Amino acid sequence: MNADREDDDDVRAAYDAVARDYDAQFGCELDSRPVERGLLRAFIELAGQGVIADVGCGPGHVTRFLAQQGADVIGLDLSPEMISIARERAPQLPFTVGSMLDLPFEDGAWAGAVALYSIIHFAERERARAFREFARALRRSGWLLVSFHVDSPDFATGEVNHLSEFLGHGVDLDGYFLDPRQVEAQVADAGLATIAKLERRPVPDIEYPSRRCYLLAQRS
Repeated sequence: MNADREDDDDVRAAYDAVARDYDAQFGCELDSRPVERGLLRAFIELAGQGVIADVGCGPGHVTRFLAQQGADVIGLDLSPEMISIARERAPQLPFTVGSMLDLPFEDGAWAGAVALYSIIHFAERERARAFREFARALRRSGWLLVSFHVDSPDFATGEVNHLSEFLGHGVDLDGYFLDPRQVEAQVADAGLATIAKLERRPVPDIEYPSRRCYLLAQRS
């Protein structure tokens, strides 16, 4: 078995295990995240006509928000259990099980792709592959919005948080704290030009206390 497949298997197993509890805890998180809501609304305007993919959609809360703003949106996640919940919550929206390392979509299929915190479980090689897949699936001049953790009181940029327990379930999951400069370089290597970059501190008492980065890029 190759390393990419092993990474996918670990992530899939972890999110299958926590899916219901994850939905209960994070399914309404956009309610307390005005920065994300504003970025997503702006992203819809930038992408224009065409499909926007929510990659790593989990239980579909971001997908639903995008649809509520009028976007033509699809959700993709590696976890069948997450996709099952997403379909329960929004049966009118299209959701697909699949890996961002091998997207089940044709070249140029999307006007935009949103990947909020969905690259954080991949090491450098897998992230580079995911960005190449995003670029392939985006149409010419298509847009990408990606977010990730930079550091926290417990972890410096570049460190890895290995989780053996998540939401009360046993898992085998790595979470990477990423250097925005490295992510921007990987995005550029994939053929995407960074248009804007935003960092913010966590919302107190609401979310995990990490510094976060949002990177907006366009296919060259």
